[in-house]
Amino acid sequence: MEICSMDSKRKKESGESDESSGKLKHFPDEVLEGVLGLIKSHKDRSSVSLVCKNWYNAERWSRSSVFIGNCYSVSPEILARRFTNIRSVTLKGKPRFSDFNLVPRDWGADVQSWLSVFAVKYPNLEELRLKRMSVSDESLEFLALSFPNFKALSLLSCDGFSTDGLASIATHCKNLVELDIQDNDVDDRSGCWLSYFPESFTSLETLNFANLNSDVSFDALERLVIRCKSFKTLKVNKNINLEQLQKLISHAPRLMELGTGTFTQDLTANQHSELENAFSNCKNLHTLSGLWETKALYLPVLYPACTNLTFLNLSYAVMQSTEFASLLSHCPRLRRLWVLDTVEDKGLEAIGTHCPLLEELRVFPDNPFDPEVIHGVTESGFLAVSFGCPKLHYVLYFCRQMTNVAVATIVKNCPGFTHFRLCIMDPRKPDYLTNEPMDEAFGAVVKTCTKLRRLAVSGLLTDLTFEYIGKHAKNLETLSVAFAGSSDWGMQCVLSGCPKLRKLEIRDSPFGNEALLSGIDKYESMRSLWMSACKVTTSACRLLAREMPRLNVEVINDEGSGDMVANKVYVYRSVAGPRRDAPPFVLTL
Repeated sequence: MEICSMDSKRKKESGESDESSGKLKHFPDEVLEGVLGLIKSHKDRSSVSLVCKNWYNAERWSRSSVFIGNCYSVSPEILARRFTNIRSVTLKGKPRFSDFNLVPRDWGADVQSWLSVFAVKYPNLEELRLKRMSVSDESLEFLALSFPNFKALSLLSCDGFSTDGLASIATHCKNLVELDIQDNDVDDRSGCWLSYFPESFTSLETLNFANLNSDVSFDALERLVIRCKSFKTLKVNKNINLEQLQKLISHAPRLMELGTGTFTQDLTANQHSELENAFSNCKNLHTLSGLWETKALYLPVLYPACTNLTFLNLSYAVMQSTEFASLLSHCPRLRRLWVLDTVEDKGLEAIGTHCPLLEELRVFPDNPFDPEVIHGVTESGFLAVSFGCPKLHYVLYFCRQMTNVAVATIVKNCPGFTHFRLCIMDPRKPDYLTNEPMDEAFGAVVKTCTKLRRLAVSGLLTDLTFEYIGKHAKNLETLSVAFAGSSDWGMQCVLSGCPKLRKLEIRDSPFGNEALLSGIDKYESMRSLWMSACKVTTSACRLLAREMPRLNVEVINDEGSGDMVANKVYVYRSVAGPRRDAPPFVLTL
């Protein structure tokens, strides 16, 4: 107000009118829309739209892509009223715990209602990226027939469709550039869907069907790769053998990302030489994945292609430490690495030795549900990585044992962590050397790593861990908790102390009604809260819903749960109100 008064006084003294001043202050719409078009971050564009009405309108008209982190936070009709020129949509559906079978299959997140609106409002839609959505074959056919300029489809952790739906995409999307099918629950009826791409079709640049199980028509796949001269990404399933792989990469000299099939076929000397030559010619390769059922004998053929690798995904390759270390010695530029714990600590030591530029590490368990498994990784391997990789800032680490001192040393070596997800697979397991809780470990993480945005905690934890988090984790956006905590007070510390918290996921922990209601003023600034197998009652959920009507409070009760028990609670902000497609087992309050 003071600035506005001073500005008016200046204009009066100079004889300048408000109207003429306003013309000088405002950019022409065409200029403003052009400038805003250069801003790619969805978060930044949302902030820009809040500056003033003119900027809001310019951002509205100039936006071509939109990210929706929860398909029930807004309706497709509201989206279409706000933005009129959308070409690319990223849409997420079910809560993340659906990955652990904690969300019933028919919970919702059907994409069809969105497609029906898009077909009318966005006929020029080019890209659709879906995660944890329900997608039917009929929806895929509708998509293929409704958008003549459609170019890119990505389905990640979706369900409800079959290879018949993929055949519709192949048949009708004449301008398709990207088809990425990853980690989906697909009814894999046959591999003949690749045959539906017309012989005149030449535009494909990205094809990923690594997680499909059936044999594909290799002749159809080879013809497709030959026709599409601009292939940059090709990820095949485990049914593609080494001889077939050699032919494919020979036809695609511009490949930047490759997902191999099975690496165990017996090769003749000539076939081995041809495969080696094919990989030697992969000059542009920066991402390598697959290597299903790897045979150590053939790993050396990869070495010439590893020089420029920045991402190596071995999350499906059961590999021993010696062969793993040999492969890593040829990957000096590696920045991202996903691997199974079969490489053991000895393999992780090789990471610290050979990969000084590493920024992201994910170590997955090969047999997470077998307590008798003796192999795996420990704090020793993690320490070795931290000593050799000072740029490490993202970690997902599954292990069976850990110590407070080890974690404190790791974060001291790598203080730039933004994502720290430590998963001790035995619930509530203490520091195995001292038998103390793991409180000081995570205390060290949040005290040392000031840029931390995502944290997953595990092991034996008391409320002290959550006191540390609330006091020190001021940039934390996502917190995942399982089998941890002592009382409601711990979660109260988090909800009152983490100003940037957006997602809170809790399961199998002793937090109850007081913990839930302590965030009553916080949830509208968050994207979502998930609580399952905690001590929350339906009456507390009703109170939360009554006090905060702009929140959707949903209770998912399994068969046999009492009316008083809120077995699974999902709370999220929404401008669309309660959803209209909730199944009977979801109680919307």
